[in-house]
Amino acid sequence: MNPPMAAVALPPVPDAPLPVLVGFSGGLDSTVLLHWLAQSMPQRAAGLRAVHVHHGLQADADAWTGHCQALCRAWHLPLDVVRVAVARHSGEGLEAAARQARRDAFAQTLQPGEQLALAHHRDDQAETFLLRALRGSGVDGLAAIRQRAPLAAGTVWRPLLQVPRAALLAYAQAHGLDWIEDPSNASDEADRNFLRLRVLPLLKQRWPQADAAFARSAALCAQSQRLLEEDDQHALRRCTLAPGVMASARLLRQPPERRARLLRQWVRNCGLPPLPASGVEALERDLLTAAHDAPAHYAWQGAHIRHWRGQLHLLSATLALPPHWSVHWDGQAPLALPDGGQLALLGAPRLATALQVSARRGGERIQLPGRSHSHALKDLLQQHGLPPWQRRQLPLLFDGTQLMAAGDRIIAAPLQHWLDEHDATLRWTPGTA
Repeated sequence: MNPPMAAVALPPVPDAPLPVLVGFSGGLDSTVLLHWLAQSMPQRAAGLRAVHVHHGLQADADAWTGHCQALCRAWHLPLDVVRVAVARHSGEGLEAAARQARRDAFAQTLQPGEQLALAHHRDDQAETFLLRALRGSGVDGLAAIRQRAPLAAGTVWRPLLQVPRAALLAYAQAHGLDWIEDPSNASDEADRNFLRLRVLPLLKQRWPQADAAFARSAALCAQSQRLLEEDDQHALRRCTLAPGVMASARLLRQPPERRARLLRQWVRNCGLPPLPASGVEALERDLLTAAHDAPAHYAWQGAHIRHWRGQLHLLSATLALPPHWSVHWDGQAPLALPDGGQLALLGAPRLATALQVSARRGGERIQLPGRSHSHALKDLLQQHGLPPWQRRQLPLLFDGTQLMAAGDRIIAAPLQHWLDEHDATLRWTPGTA
């Protein structure tokens, strides 16, 4: 069924394939990728399907969707069509907003253990390397496009990353494939298109293998990046106190260059938007050397880092429980909280009686073990050193009008007596995203 591999310069499909979801735009690259995978009977048996993201940015977007649907029907492959609304005024540019909307759609469609196959090739790698170099990127940025990377419940896989675009075109022509030509690709207005249409052809006149050289440099940067990341992860574990919490003093013991890498890696590990260079500068200047109780913080793209008592706290947004949120909970199963956190009972099947769980409203008082009078919850939270933003996330447990616990931080005498009798504990995990 296939022409000789040497004629089209495509690698063989892996012998022991995993389930694959192909990002299918209908263009040349993704059409070749989908067809190449569809020729493999083991891959079909393992699982092969496609997803088409409808951005609605082109007049022919509906026709493109129809083309992809018709092709998948002809090849007997399931296709999901995901319509997205691209944020036109996000401040990041239309191209970046469309890319983010597409990534979000892929993440939502990808199933656990499945690979998202994308059709990036060697020319894409060379263009990305040049773009990153022109923006003054370090080794992490110059590593450019990764062949494999985590995404949602699965992974991203770019099996054609070492293959030049000319080989994809030869493959498509050899198989008589039909694909969509995006008219925006003919415009050099976008930076990537300018490199593709103007700069790289000029460079190849003098250095015919320029694209391969840039891709090779990206691969070497990726090797260096992996070595640096191993050291980063070891140092990061030494500086980290809890998920999303880092000790400022431990971080300050690292050289400045390593601190910058650790901060970026810390943010990346938490799945938040990349920390900009201005963020590293602000953290060095305002947060790492802040006074013990100084409420310094740095925010970017919906995320922020707060300084609190010698610690850095990484959060995705200003989190709080809804003011009128309230549910009954018997402890039999962990309670998912609206901020993404959790409340759980450990060591006992359930509470003696279901308690009302709600957000703080102010003025609450609680009676502690061994005390004959009640205390203002506000004062106790300050004494316990709970960060101010977490106080807005704190779930309160009531038995009627009596406050029985504030998360797992402060527990009233009656509930603490019951927990001790049953060798049980409460555990509150605040949300961070």
